[in-house]
Amino acid sequence: MNRRAYVFVVIVILTGCGGLSDPLPTGFVNRTQHADSGLWTIWRAAQYRAARQVDLNPLQRSIEHVPPNILPGDRRALQAMPHQLRVEPKPDVPTRVLLVDTGIDRADPTGMIPCPQPCNVHYTAAYSRYQHPLVHYAASWEFQDDNFSSILEYEFESQILYALGYDVKWR
Repeated sequence: MNRRAYVFVVIVILTGCGGLSDPLPTGFVNRTQHADSGLWTIWRAAQYRAARQVDLNPLQRSIEHVPPNILPGDRRALQAMPHQLRVEPKPDVPTRVLLVDTGIDRADPTGMIPCPQPCNVHYTAAYSRYQHPLVHYAASWEFQDDNFSSILEYEFESQILYALGYDVKWR
């Protein structure tokens, strides 16, 4: 085999194997009205929270009143990165729909969005999906900075824990 053919075969093999790089680039698909730098600040806060303590069942505790499933922090969280994590608002569910479906009477905007199955609740302020990573949140939270940051930090922490292999069913 000549040198040119050998180089071609090596390139094909390395390309076919995907090399050692991540399958998706690091970062966000930012559909918010916030700068990427703001999302990175919230991501880092989520990393530090997961590195300090892992709370696996806050939702289950509020619904089923079970004991906490809290583990020591996982330092690997500090290395976890988003890979094309889509972050975008969804329109709030109208008051009349929320009232009919749940009996909860909130003024518009409700701060709630439908949570598609599988989900432990029908409506929520935000939710995550993991296979094709995304975080959806109620659009009315967009400019309530403290709440917006808290909501995304929780969802980003769930994304991190999922990437580290934790069961996030009750988050």
